[in-house]
Amino acid sequence: MQELILGGARSGKSRLAERLAGESGLEVIYIATSQALDGEMSERIRAHRDRRPAQWALVEEPLQLARVLSEQASAQRCLLVDCLTLWLTNLLVLDDDARLQHEREALLASLANLPGRLILVSNETGLGVVPMGELTRRYVDEAGLLHQAIAERCQRVVFTVAGLPMVLKGDPL
Repeated sequence: MQELILGGARSGKSRLAERLAGESGLEVIYIATSQALDGEMSERIRAHRDRRPAQWALVEEPLQLARVLSEQASAQRCLLVDCLTLWLTNLLVLDDDARLQHEREALLASLANLPGRLILVSNETGLGVVPMGELTRRYVDEAGLLHQAIAERCQRVVFTVAGLPMVLKGDPL
């Protein structure tokens, strides 16, 4: 089972993903894509760590997500990726279009062959006004295209608002 959980900032998407992973009955590996580049992000990472069960394994990977998924996936595991938009941002700031396309294509291709359960968390950014800056417009465009491609491949897609999940595709929660 592969699922995509979307939502805005502080919508409850990570909490929902963590709950579903915990309820899966499988060994959970949390795959973090963020990087502690400043104090505020370090605090966010600490809060996420403190909230997760101690027995969950952690893999930190800001760029090569497809590689890590392929290495870690098994029928007895639930992989929880938090989050795709931070991963996308890490690739965008490299300012290497070829690398971005390679990693995106590798991620999409890997989804077809992953055993076990996969929960992907991402920020929905397409509900607001079109940003003024070139990089932020590109980010919104790339995130929207990535979400569409992943949603097409996932068995369940959930949109979370104010802590309330709305199933857009697949079985109810």
